[in-house]
Amino acid sequence: MSNQSNEAKFFDFHATGIGYLNRIREVKPRGKGKPFWAVTVAALRGSTDNAEYTYIDCNAVGADAETLIKRCQPAVEAGKKVLVSFRIGDMWADAFTYEKGEKKGQAGASLKARLLFIGWIKVDGKLVYEAKPKTTDTTADDLGHPAAKLPVEQELPVAEQFANEQLPDFGPESQKPANEAA
Repeated sequence: MSNQSNEAKFFDFHATGIGYLNRIREVKPRGKGKPFWAVTVAALRGSTDNAEYTYIDCNAVGADAETLIKRCQPAVEAGKKVLVSFRIGDMWADAFTYEKGEKKGQAGASLKARLLFIGWIKVDGKLVYEAKPKTTDTTADDLGHPAAKLPVEQELPVAEQFANEQLPDFGPESQKPANEAA
């Protein structure tokens, strides 16, 4: 008798970085499919003295990522600079043909990915959100696995001055006057 499980197995391709949020929108597919939230991340790369951008169209995956993206939408639409640390997965290139403009008829490509995690958010340079650190994986320790001591979620470093500070809400509710009932 076989001892194999029927559990699905996947290969993970994850990348982490820092970038600016753009074009936050709810996508409603024509025909089949559920609506989902999407964002373009302008990922920073290269020298800090002369950074370049790589634009990645992302679908927000999971309740946390989707909620955070929705909360950032008013700030992005107001023209504020929304900088995030992020983790994306399953990146691929999507080929297309330009349909108008001076590149009409030429081939193009865009990067696409799934936005899995947001570690922190800064709006116009002010830290407004930081993910709480996760606990370590103790089940792997029980099996003597060497990765047991590593955190399940690793955070990108944030300035120590924010480590113990209570972070403000930056969603639509934060726009209400303090004396107004919630």
